[in-house]
Amino acid sequence: MSENIALLSPRLANQIAAGEVVERPASVIKELLENSLDAGATRLEVDLDAGGVKRMMVRDNGKGIEKDDLHLALARHATSKIHALEDLEAVSTLGFRGEALASISSVARLTLTSSREETGKGWVVSAEGREMETQLAPAAHPRGTTVEVRDLFFNTPARRKFLRTEKTEFNRVDDTIKRLALSRFDVSISLRHNGKGVHNLRGGTSRAEKERRVAQLCGPAFMQNALHIEMERNGLRLWGWVAEPAFSRSQADLQFFYVNGRAIRDRVVSHAVRRAFADVLYHGRHPAFVLYLELDPASVDVNVHPTKHEVRFRDSRLVHDFLFGSLHRALADVRPGQRDENDVPEPQASGVAAGEFGGQERMPLSQAQTTATAQTSGQMGGGFAPAGGFGDRATPARIQQQMQGYGTLHQPYGGGVAEAPAVNPAQPAWNPGLPTEGAGESPPLGFAIAQLHGIYILAQNEQGMIVVDMHAAHERIVYEQMKTAHAAGGIQAQPLLVPVSLAVSEREADCFEESGEVFTALGFVLQRAGPETLMVRQVPSMLHGAPVEQLVRDVLADLLTEGSSDRIGNRINEVLSTMACHGSVRANRKLTIPEMNALLRDMERTERSGQCNHGRPTWTQVKLVDMDKWFLRGQ
Repeated sequence: MSENIALLSPRLANQIAAGEVVERPASVIKELLENSLDAGATRLEVDLDAGGVKRMMVRDNGKGIEKDDLHLALARHATSKIHALEDLEAVSTLGFRGEALASISSVARLTLTSSREETGKGWVVSAEGREMETQLAPAAHPRGTTVEVRDLFFNTPARRKFLRTEKTEFNRVDDTIKRLALSRFDVSISLRHNGKGVHNLRGGTSRAEKERRVAQLCGPAFMQNALHIEMERNGLRLWGWVAEPAFSRSQADLQFFYVNGRAIRDRVVSHAVRRAFADVLYHGRHPAFVLYLELDPASVDVNVHPTKHEVRFRDSRLVHDFLFGSLHRALADVRPGQRDENDVPEPQASGVAAGEFGGQERMPLSQAQTTATAQTSGQMGGGFAPAGGFGDRATPARIQQQMQGYGTLHQPYGGGVAEAPAVNPAQPAWNPGLPTEGAGESPPLGFAIAQLHGIYILAQNEQGMIVVDMHAAHERIVYEQMKTAHAAGGIQAQPLLVPVSLAVSEREADCFEESGEVFTALGFVLQRAGPETLMVRQVPSMLHGAPVEQLVRDVLADLLTEGSSDRIGNRINEVLSTMACHGSVRANRKLTIPEMNALLRDMERTERSGQCNHGRPTWTQVKLVDMDKWFLRGQ
């Protein structure tokens, strides 16, 4: 190794840059497609051979490149997208570094043909990665640009060895195109591999056209279980689709998040999404979503990594709280019967204009327009246990009976598990929402007709049959009531008879002094007793007996790395969840029809009632048309 400092040759510098930008064919396709979108293209064509290793071609109908600029197009650090430092601080394009084409041409044979004229006259420039010399010649080409890349890594055999099989490399390209296609619904995209068509996505801007593309790329099951959200606050706008918790995944393979149209992976975003799903997702499962965050380009730094997958927010706390609050509210506001998978709702006003940020209020119970017509015939045997009277018509008198009978469900609270949560005076009185005599529709969860094996409630609604796990449903109802009561009463603290001495690093002690209000708000009282010592003098009453020392250490670690912590709140919720689980109605407990109906009405007005505290579903709908198919009715 020479000890003298020397300038690297352009070829070597470009190959070093290619190590960061060009990892595999999917990296090349990503860079080329982003250039096309920045050029204003509305139609993209991608053609691959051998997974892209042998040949890749990207054609667009963008504005094209001037003849005099073609020799610069393949030069390093040459770009038309930024010209001054001010441009870099508010990047609004997908590309801006001016490295992609130079890096690609240094490790492959690249040909670029472009035209800015409607007459079909264009020019072609090529480079083969050795001396990086470009050759310019006239060529026939419609308005737009075509880039062809052949023999990837032909001059770097060591890099070629790291490529996977043709199928694997093609799947990575396919994923890249899907990610780009979800970012620009207005652009038509086609993909061919080895001469066979794979995708032909038509562009569109309406809500239905966007949802059709999402269903094509993420699967129809995702759209059938997806909630459309659109929130706006403090210059931030979040819109897109998030799947209901019941549609969770074993892997995080259906998560697409975009910031100003750029697909990103960010720790702040991931943490906010995890928090929003904390109360409703089954253990070890991952949420599915396609979400778009729009904000001022000057509020986000995209110049973090050459691949541009990472960003840095100017105010990460504001972004985190907005994402968490928006998703948390969207999931909490879902009620049974609120959405129909066959119905695509029209866009509605949202954000400040719709008054969504004036404080979260409990959603009123859906107005049911019918009485129960739950009738049956014959005798039911086995474990099917009708509680009597389910053939009667629902009347105001029976509703009063339901309200009185439902009170017995809360008797387990007297067994020493917990005190019954106090009724929130700000919460409206329970109203079953049932009409007077003569109406004809049932509430979303219908009316109970029987209890099955002492575990499930069977109910009938307009669409067919509802099956409810009564313990899981009541557990969620009690849990939400306890959280509301706990929030209304504040966190009760308990002084320690003997303070706990905690040895920490000086950095952690400094962090405590800077963020002491976080602990105070959660019921902790700490005091710095030395450069590397903290004294815990008071803890939340609900966490008495918990490993306080480890909890404080974990919170400090979160504050140092994330800038915030929700460990104490999560721990309190875990305690409340356990209390709700033990205090809920158990299996094999016989319920009367009024008790079952009252439980259904409470589910319709309770947040997150679709899942229990552990993320398991609480109810399912069996449609009448599906039951007809079981017995071949009408066939």
